[in-house]
Amino acid sequence: MRRREFIALLGGAATAWPLAARAQQPGKLPTIGFVGAGTPSTYAPWVATFVKRLRELGWVEGRTIAIEIRWAEGRGLRYAEIAAEFVRMKVDVLVTSATPAGLALKNATSTIPIVVATMGDPLGTGLIANLARPGGNVTGLSVQSAELGSKRLGLLREMVPGLTRLAIMTNPGAPSSVNELREVRTLAGPLGIELTVYEIRHRDEITRAFDGFRDRAQALYVVSDPLIVIERTRVSLLAAGARLPTIYAYREYAEAGGLISYGTSFPDLFRRAAEYVDKILRGAKPADLPVEQPTKFELVINLIAAKAIGIEVPATLIARADEVIE
Repeated sequence: MRRREFIALLGGAATAWPLAARAQQPGKLPTIGFVGAGTPSTYAPWVATFVKRLRELGWVEGRTIAIEIRWAEGRGLRYAEIAAEFVRMKVDVLVTSATPAGLALKNATSTIPIVVATMGDPLGTGLIANLARPGGNVTGLSVQSAELGSKRLGLLREMVPGLTRLAIMTNPGAPSSVNELREVRTLAGPLGIELTVYEIRHRDEITRAFDGFRDRAQALYVVSDPLIVIERTRVSLLAAGARLPTIYAYREYAEAGGLISYGTSFPDLFRRAAEYVDKILRGAKPADLPVEQPTKFELVINLIAAKAIGIEVPATLIARADEVIE
């Protein structure tokens, strides 16, 4: 299904879901409470994949299941508010896609099952106690963001030979971002790479950060989190304007105009998250469902972005790419 069709599917479903839930008598349909970390427009393809997989498994919104969706729009304070609302509604399963949102849901309830589609650091943040047997009411999938830091740094060095000055954009309020930054710091020192870290807590700080990059960095490493995901198109445009080679975590950044991305496939993770929900609704306990690791990794290179900043992408990188945008 094409991206436009995904968005159309989500747009129609988002309108119908609350109405479908209200049309049913309380308790008649199992209800999923979905906490969207970003906005409908930026998360549409991922959520549409989740809904599509549910349908394939027999869960059709308005017929066999109700889905209530709330959007945090990259604002961390919204997670607790949404969690409290869903607990009051007594939904049957809670689903989200961000570690901070997962923690907010866990703090709000110890009984409602929680599926986190993209855990950044499930053990370090305390979301779960054990990968094989989570032991509580939380399960889901890991994105291994910190572990991929070395791979992304290596790809950036191939793109920019002789790299010695690297800027990093990160949200210090995101636990997985802190771990990834630590990983990159550990690797950069022995390689002789000087790091300059720019902390982004609000969207207004993004432009100011790019002002700081000028003449101080040869390349930029973007540590992903919901706030930066929402602003991915603006980040890519600013990177192009600064003629700064930039690496990102997920293909959606490259599709939005970014130079290069390497990371797990979010559509694949959301599809698999729907399978967790299916198992839970059929009687499985989150405590007994192992947290799974990503199985699909994607290297995407945007040659249009490369041309815009005047950089030639090595043929060896192009040969290894899963997708080249031309």
